[in-house]
Amino acid sequence: MKAKKKNVIAIILGGGQGSRLFPLTETRSKPAVPIGGKYRLVDIPISNCMNSDIYRMFVLTQFNSASLNAHIKNTYNFSIFSHAFVDILAAEQTPDNPTWFQGTADAVRQCMPHFLNHDFDYALILSGDQLYQMDFNQMLEEHIKNEADITIATLPVNVKDAPEFGILKTNSESCIESFIEKPAKELLPNWESDVSEQMKSEGKHYLASMGIYIFNKKLLVEIMSNKETKDFGKEIIPQAVGHKKILSYQYEGYWTDIGNIDSFFEANIGLTDDLPKFNLFDNDNKIFTRPRLLPPSKFQKTMVARSLISEGCILNAKEINRSVIGIRSRIGEGTIIQNSYVMGNDFYENICDMNDDIKEGRQLVGIGERCFISNAIVDKNCRIGNDVYIHGGNHLDDFSNELYAIKDGIVVIKKGAVIPDNYIIK
Repeated sequence: MKAKKKNVIAIILGGGQGSRLFPLTETRSKPAVPIGGKYRLVDIPISNCMNSDIYRMFVLTQFNSASLNAHIKNTYNFSIFSHAFVDILAAEQTPDNPTWFQGTADAVRQCMPHFLNHDFDYALILSGDQLYQMDFNQMLEEHIKNEADITIATLPVNVKDAPEFGILKTNSESCIESFIEKPAKELLPNWESDVSEQMKSEGKHYLASMGIYIFNKKLLVEIMSNKETKDFGKEIIPQAVGHKKILSYQYEGYWTDIGNIDSFFEANIGLTDDLPKFNLFDNDNKIFTRPRLLPPSKFQKTMVARSLISEGCILNAKEINRSVIGIRSRIGEGTIIQNSYVMGNDFYENICDMNDDIKEGRQLVGIGERCFISNAIVDKNCRIGNDVYIHGGNHLDDFSNELYAIKDGIVVIKKGAVIPDNYIIK
């Protein structure tokens, strides 16, 4: 039984302040954070929807939304003869809702009048900060076939990871009977669910909520009428267990929550693997983003190994190893980049600007000559001088100043930072 695509809307939750991703979220919202050299985090759920033939999407946000607005406006322009759209819904004060979003459910509640302007039978609720590739058609078909009120995408996890998630227990019909938020390890033996033989062989006996939900429209409207509940994972789902038919849709592919600097860094560096878990080179699951009219990247005696190089780069570096290099990056002679993510630049400096910078003793946009950068994230539009040494690792304590931050041993050079010649972080 096929789900009617035209009767589905997608609601993508932009998240809160994104404090765990600071300083990447200092001047942008979490969904607008660049990933993979040329994409934004919000491109992932939007692309999953488009690959599933779902073309009506709302993105809910309230913090630092200017760059996100610009990205979506410049990227997702559909035919005027179609009903497709990606709309930004920022928190707004109204007579009924005088406050900002107080949680995931409250965000959906405050935006309900906008959703109800459209005809739909099902609401697909997604997170804006996860990395995965999923065909939502299969999830929708299971939801309809089983006549569920709510369907939750679940991920089999092992005993080590289970305490980090909301864990669901299912019956023989894959319906959720009970829910526990971040259970203590000693409680886990009572929370095993039926999983595939492959998952059992990997020691994954517990079902974790992925924060991906399908709601029937009527039920969503009913639930949103209760203004006391603020969050899906902490309130609405636990309260619905035992009272509504909640289906577990097991997903066994790659999925990661981009919740902090460490997971963000590992997700990006993982893209450089020979067979990455998240496949950017998939004909059937393309990741869409803003089309840019950039020239090919140019190299000058640069040894590149296991790295992703985006468009429009000018690379005179000595070595780039296991790194992601973002659009319009400029890297000077003799520089070595290892195990790092360089986000690139939003613009090129022309020759006149570069001559003026040199004349005035200012660093050029990009990374200078004879630098060494390892275990680091270089945010956009940075000016890093010559002979700069940055060596991140577990030997470094967490720290932050106006130029950079250190989190979990990863050095994050802040957006637009100017790092002088001979600067050392080690």
